[in-house]
Amino acid sequence: MQNTYHSSVFLSKKSDKSDKLSAYMQLHFSVFLWGFTAILGELIEMPAAILVWWRVLITVISLFILLRISKSVVQDLKHHKVYFLIGVCIALHWICFYGSIKYANASIALICMATSSFFTSLIEPIVVSRKLSLKEIIFGLLVLPGMYFIVDSTELDMQKGIWVGLAAAFLAALFTSYNKKYIVEGKETEISYLELRGALVFLSFLVPIMIFQMDISIIPSTMDSFYLIVLALICTTLPFVLSMKALNKLSAFTSTLIVNLEPVYGIVLAALLLGQHKELDPRFYLGVILILSVVLLFPLVSSRNKKTNYVAE
Repeated sequence: MQNTYHSSVFLSKKSDKSDKLSAYMQLHFSVFLWGFTAILGELIEMPAAILVWWRVLITVISLFILLRISKSVVQDLKHHKVYFLIGVCIALHWICFYGSIKYANASIALICMATSSFFTSLIEPIVVSRKLSLKEIIFGLLVLPGMYFIVDSTELDMQKGIWVGLAAAFLAALFTSYNKKYIVEGKETEISYLELRGALVFLSFLVPIMIFQMDISIIPSTMDSFYLIVLALICTTLPFVLSMKALNKLSAFTSTLIVNLEPVYGIVLAALLLGQHKELDPRFYLGVILILSVVLLFPLVSSRNKKTNYVAE
């Protein structure tokens, strides 16, 4: 009997390690796929708002199919109006993110997103009604010298992309903070569906106005259609499902550290696939190193002081 007990404990520990390793690989793969979103945004020739409309449309359809397959119910969730408004915020965030890519390039848009930690340090305490964290504010401010080198190194015609990218980072901090307040454990897929459905409704009113004023077509080219499908299914729906599964198995520290690698993957991919390292000043990479150092160091410092529960974006 005792041998059976020890054997079952051993098998349980072995299974737990295997599950954690699998979750670790799933989350890394998800973040790697997210790194392609900026690359695809640069390859797709459509205006940012129409690009986002197609991305949201395809993603909402795929999430609806997943919910039907799993027989999940979304009608019993509260705060539908809040989820709709969060969806509008997500739509504006994506428009600014891809607008930053169009005005500048993928590398600049990605590194601007790393400043969302600074905005979160100010916004989240207000949203979730907690005290300001001096440590979070200090770490948030530490990204500013890096942004100075990036702005100083870019040409004047690309600096508009930096400001639009910073707006995207602010909006990301805003909807992430509200998600942290209103997320319901075990209902992440349903809530994401409601939020993106709200984004789709908002964009469906915005896009026709753009088409009328700018005289542009909403129909993507053959290559844009291919890129949009990859963006929505491979780089949005798939990593979302994988990351949700992985986050249930990993510690807050591990998951936060891995997710913070998204700008690293994205900038490396932009250099390899788009050759953007040739058009960027060495001061840009100095700024990148400073910002990413702060982003990756923050979870290390936080883990020494207390255990935290992070909610995935």
